Amino acid sequence: MIVAIFKTDIVQEKEAQEIVDQLKNKLPAYEINFDLEDCDNILRVYGTSDKTNFVVRFMSNMGFQCVPIL
Repeated sequence: MIVAIFKTDIVQEKEAQEIVDQLKNKLPAYEINFDLEDCDNILRVYGTSDKTNFVVRFMSNMGFQCVPIL
């Protein structure tokens, strides 16, 4: 399993849930969640292949910052 972790500028639970719902629609086999309690407003994407570029582009197209954390 591959885990991709991202720093985001998402601060509201409603925004986070909308993004999770949309990402799960595009990546149904992946587990996706936010940790808004973390200072970096972490987005985690668990799956069988690396979707880092897809997630960064998706978030950018939605108007949000999303930076992979190594």
